[in-house]
Amino acid sequence: MSTSLNRRAILTGAGVTAAGAAASAAAATPAAATPVRGGIERTGLRFRPNGEFTVVQFNDTQDTHTTDVRTLALQEAVLDDVRPDLALINGDVINGDMSTTEQVRQALNNVVLPMEERGIPWAITMGNHDEDSAGSSGMTERRILEFVRRYRHNVNGAGARGITGTGNMVLPVRGSRGGRAKAAIWLLDSGRYAPDEIAGQDFEGYPDWDWLRFDQVDWYHHTSQQLERRNGAPVPGLVFQHIALWEHRFMWWDSVDSRTPADHTRALEKHTIVGERNEDECPGPFNSGLFNAMLHRGDVRGLFVGHDHVNTYVGNYFGIRLGYGPGTGFGAYGLGGAQNHRLRGARLFRLTEDSDDLFTTELRFARDYGIDLSDGYQPSEPRPLPPYVR
Repeated sequence: MSTSLNRRAILTGAGVTAAGAAASAAAATPAAATPVRGGIERTGLRFRPNGEFTVVQFNDTQDTHTTDVRTLALQEAVLDDVRPDLALINGDVINGDMSTTEQVRQALNNVVLPMEERGIPWAITMGNHDEDSAGSSGMTERRILEFVRRYRHNVNGAGARGITGTGNMVLPVRGSRGGRAKAAIWLLDSGRYAPDEIAGQDFEGYPDWDWLRFDQVDWYHHTSQQLERRNGAPVPGLVFQHIALWEHRFMWWDSVDSRTPADHTRALEKHTIVGERNEDECPGPFNSGLFNAMLHRGDVRGLFVGHDHVNTYVGNYFGIRLGYGPGTGFGAYGLGGAQNHRLRGARLFRLTEDSDDLFTTELRFARDYGIDLSDGYQPSEPRPLPPYVR
């Protein structure tokens, strides 16, 4: 499917102004003199004795402190079904429709408790909406990261210092017998919104989302080399970030400029694409160069995003699988009308130790678990925070 919804027409409650976007972009750029440090986090993640490691990707839970009950039911159903070794909420964990610190903490708490209560290691990445309420709540991305790290089963580290963004990091996964890393889970902050202008030129006519900056790509490149030196060989990796690359769109059409049915038919076979595309990809105005860097290093086997809630496709783009996790949150936009919640779901990854392909992937949908898909919003009561994070 390629109905191509107009995303900006259906987004509501973003709570963003042009001035706020510009301030965010300025705040995200570190001082030039700040040394780049860290980002390789210490975790207890390791392959199981049978050589498997399972990851669940949730995306765009994107709600307030009264999270739709079906979002939580979906998370719980997937976790109980899969029992993953790691669960990830890949950006837009919350939305901007809150005004106090307590409300933001409750919103975060609602969607991380399904993992926390099951003792499942989990992490988040930052999306474009997570900091939308910071002006009134004070909960910046940095404070959000500091807060979630209080949970016992959270595996986010402090992230790399001295580069753009919050929470850029890599989580090594040790082998089934311990020792060196056999896989790497990369978590990147793809930013929020483009600034009002650069060099006196505005972005009218261009996408107004953010993009990975050069210092982040450079950090990936050097950190990938560092992991290789530590382990004696390149460490196969899986990358998660919120906003799509331009290469997602190029893959769907097997073209940079042309978008005809013939182009997509060619792409289906060439890039082995499966899944739906119901809206245009929404990358930033510039190509970050991350894909080129990953090709150069040769360690990353896949990069997966969210942001565009009703896209679910995955394909092989010149040796690197690019794909989407479907929107998980019932409080965010969907397909609209009677079909609004049809694609609420999660993406599952099964990693195999010492496999060159590293992983296989599949989808889980709310409909698979008999969850109510009727249109509308079904708010919940905020769940109390565990005593150890208050």
